Amino acid sequence: MNWRKWNRIIHRDFGYFFTGVIIIYALSGIALNHRNDWNPNYSVSNQTYKFKIPNTKDEITKNIVFNILKEIEQEDNYKKYYFQNSETLKVFLKEGSLVIDINTGEGMLEILKKRPIFYQANYLHYNPQYWWTWFSDIFSACLIIISISGLLIIRGKNGITGRGAWLTGIGILIPILFLIFL
Repeated sequence: MNWRKWNRIIHRDFGYFFTGVIIIYALSGIALNHRNDWNPNYSVSNQTYKFKIPNTKDEITKNIVFNILKEIEQEDNYKKYYFQNSETLKVFLKEGSLVIDINTGEGMLEILKKRPIFYQANYLHYNPQYWWTWFSDIFSACLIIISISGLLIIRGKNGITGRGAWLTGIGILIPILFLIFL
């Protein structure tokens, strides 16, 4: 067998094998690139409420907190509560929090829901466990192999010695220029 045949086989098989991971990292990369525009892991919803609540923190008990949560149907999501300061009660919930100004009774309920697909993709992108880091390192090395083998597949004027050289050069030049000028 000649090296070109092996090159095509490696390029094809690594490409097939890593397609799922490529898509996961691409989706996660897009989401994380725009994390200043939106929360890629959670959708956040806020609702305001007005509660009748004692206006001193000494009068507020766990029982009162549970009654407040019953009003907004969140009693099953209770985790704990504390006072951020003498005027602000914060209640932690399984999927969010409730912050109440005890002087006015005004409260803000913030509910967090995991974004399907993006949450899981971002989780993997952050390399959550030791073995996943090793898999990611192998994946990265294979991406280098896929890239190099891809450069060598086509011969002639459209290959790496012709048109492919120009496109490869431009593709390498863009990040270099970005680093120089920005």
